[in-house]
Amino acid sequence: MGVDEHIWHHGDVRERGPKELTGMVDLTRDQQGRVHARLLDLVPGRSKKAYADWLTERGASFRDRVKVAALDPFGGYKAAIDAELADATAVLDAFHVVKLGTGVVDEVRRRVQQDTCGHRGRKGDPLFGIQTILRAGAENLTDRQLARLERAITAHEAHQEVYVAWRCAQDLRAAYRTKNTSEGRRRAEKILDSFHTCPIPEVARLGRTLRRWREAFLAYFTTDRANNGGTEAVNGIIELHRRLARGYRNRDNYRLRMLLAAGALTT
Repeated sequence: MGVDEHIWHHGDVRERGPKELTGMVDLTRDQQGRVHARLLDLVPGRSKKAYADWLTERGASFRDRVKVAALDPFGGYKAAIDAELADATAVLDAFHVVKLGTGVVDEVRRRVQQDTCGHRGRKGDPLFGIQTILRAGAENLTDRQLARLERAITAHEAHQEVYVAWRCAQDLRAAYRTKNTSEGRRRAEKILDSFHTCPIPEVARLGRTLRRWREAFLAYFTTDRANNGGTEAVNGIIELHRRLARGYRNRDNYRLRMLLAAGALTT
C-alpha cells in the first residue's frame, strides 16, 4: 500500500549506539490488515527539532501521505507532529500508557512500604512479596496469586492505597483489551473523568497526564487500534545486529547497517 494510509511511529528505538539515536518506523498495514514494520531512518537526539527537521527534509509529498502517527508520551514528539503533520491523527501508544499505569502502582507500593515499615521492601514484607503480582494483568492471575494479593492488602489499612492504584491500572488495561472499540472508548473517557480526582497523588498525576493527552489517548479507539508494536519488533532486530557487530564506533556506519537490517535501505 506504499505510504498511503500510512501509519508512522514517531519515537524511540532505545538504542545505545555511538550517539543517542531515535527512529521513525513505517507501520503501514497491508490489504489484509497486517503490519509490516519498516525502519525509515535513525536520527541523533530526542527532541522536537530532530523530528521536525527530518520531516521537513522528506518533503510535502511524504508528509501529506502520513495519516496516523503513533507516538510515545513525550511532548517533543507531539509538537513535531502538530507542526509538520497537521492533518495526521496522533495516537498515544497503548504499551506506554499501560506502562505509566504500572509505574504508578510501583510508586504507590514503594511509598506505602516506606511509610508503614520505615525501610525499602525486604523479604517477608507483605508488599515486597506481591510486587510481581501487582505488575501483572488481573486476567492472568491464578487463584493462589489472588489469595496472596488479598492477604498482603489486608495486612495493613494503609495497603488499601496500593490496591486502589492497582485497580486503576487494571481499568486502564481493560480499556485497551475491550474487543469493542466503542466500549473501550467509553471506559477510557471514564478514566479521563475520574483519575485526576483520586485522593492518591500518584493516580491523580497520571489522570492529569492523560487529560493533557486526551485526543491522542482516545484516538487509539478510532484508528483501528494504531500502536507501535511493530516498532518493538524493529527494535529487536536492531538489538540483534548491534550485538552481532559487538557495537559500533561510527554513527553513520551504525545507521546504515540498521537501515539495511530493518528494511528501509534497498540500494
